[in-house]
Amino acid sequence: MAQELSEQEIVRRQSLQTMREMGIDPYPAAEYPVNAWSVDIKDEYSQKEALLPVATEGEEPIQVKPWEVRIAGRLMSRRIMGKASFIELQDSKGRIQVYVSRDDINTAEQPEMYNIVFKKLLDIGDFIGIRGFVFKTQTGAVSVHAQELTVLSKSLRVLPIVKYKDGVAYDKFDDPELRYRQRYVDLVVNEGVKDTFLKRATILRTLRQVLDEAGYTEVETPTLQSIAGGASARPFITHFNALDIDMYMRIATELYLKRLIVGGFEGVYEIGKNFRNEGMDRTHNPEFTCMELYVQYKDYNWMMSFTEQLLEKICIAVNGTTESVIEGNVISFKAPYRRLPILEAIQEKTGYNLTDKSEDEIRKICKALNLEVESSWGKGKMIDELFGEFCEGTFLQPTFIIDYPVEMSPLTKMHRSKPGLTERFELMVNGKELANAYSELNDPIDQYERFVEQMKLADKGDDEAMIIDHDFMRALEYGMPPTSGIGIGIDRLVMFMTGKTTIQEVLLFPQMKREQ
Repeated sequence: MAQELSEQEIVRRQSLQTMREMGIDPYPAAEYPVNAWSVDIKDEYSQKEALLPVATEGEEPIQVKPWEVRIAGRLMSRRIMGKASFIELQDSKGRIQVYVSRDDINTAEQPEMYNIVFKKLLDIGDFIGIRGFVFKTQTGAVSVHAQELTVLSKSLRVLPIVKYKDGVAYDKFDDPELRYRQRYVDLVVNEGVKDTFLKRATILRTLRQVLDEAGYTEVETPTLQSIAGGASARPFITHFNALDIDMYMRIATELYLKRLIVGGFEGVYEIGKNFRNEGMDRTHNPEFTCMELYVQYKDYNWMMSFTEQLLEKICIAVNGTTESVIEGNVISFKAPYRRLPILEAIQEKTGYNLTDKSEDEIRKICKALNLEVESSWGKGKMIDELFGEFCEGTFLQPTFIIDYPVEMSPLTKMHRSKPGLTERFELMVNGKELANAYSELNDPIDQYERFVEQMKLADKGDDEAMIIDHDFMRALEYGMPPTSGIGIGIDRLVMFMTGKTTIQEVLLFPQMKREQ
């Protein structure tokens, strides 16, 4: 089916053809030698201006000596005033004003360059290059006086530039579905969007820097796995044609990273994509980024302290302080954080003490609290649902929820002093889980028995229960040293550090329904 073009799109295609007929290539292949950027030009002008001597009374103020630059970017606005115009050029760092005069950009080869090309054939959104000199206008705006204009790329679609009339904004590009689906437009026209993703890059860079300086090794493990292990989640299934077997998109990197600890690495980490075939909402995306770290001869107490230091450094790198503002709440990432056992948290919020309670007793408590439970759920799943329903959303400041029942933690070492519990914590921030960590289970016999219990849950219909990874069991039988591990959700970390309330705001291209 042929694409239906709007009137403006037809005009732009006609302008494109006219340029070609004039001998102007609207998509030149040659390099354009950019040597300056908008923000840097303004900063440099301010620095040079600050060094000028102050004029005495009666003297003309001394001006900054103009210097030549080559800049490039999108044409975002223009004001044509006869033989001259002011335009706004947007490059990768920001925007700057450019003064364009007919007498300066007309050439012997193209005597009508200004009237024909600039006034009639260039459109908002086109990429152009400008060679000129830096100056300051009478109104105090640092600008570039164009001496040469080069067409770099013709835009065939109309950018939704916001226009104001009588105090009303028109053509706003603020529909969430359009913004997420057409992120390339969102980045161009909506101020602050790009800044979020620059901060995301800072978070990842700082995270790697801290882990590398600690002596840990970044590794890569398989995304396609024969067994979906390392977490309780529903996997995506695909087919490996060459081997004629079904494979799973990984739900976690845990079991492969532990194999590397068995193999002798002191500490390993991976920052990569995980895939869970579950729902989408404001805080969940089926494809998400996670960092997992495993360090030998450490336990969950050490990991809590390390995590506090890590998040402190990241927050300072992003915000210049240990605080972040989320939905009006000031969240402090300065250590130390509160530590609260999960059963105490549930008792604190519901009044029910679940210590030593049987599965039937917990099921009755759920019923008393009007929490619907499924017949396939065991103790661990019901405790998890109780915490999620009545506790999780109440923890705004960073809080370590610790000492989970063994039924909730099939890969975690038993607590050294509390029977029935494990050495596990989850870090809650702004009412959501940010991290999950253990003193890792390294007893192969205990681990096998835990897997068997998980298989029983699967037989009862729990499609998130773990299955036995026999190769991982073989690795454990060769011996794994005492180890602590943690997983941190990068997307949520970015949300918390940038104050965003939906995961779609921190993903460049979130999952969307198929476009009609």
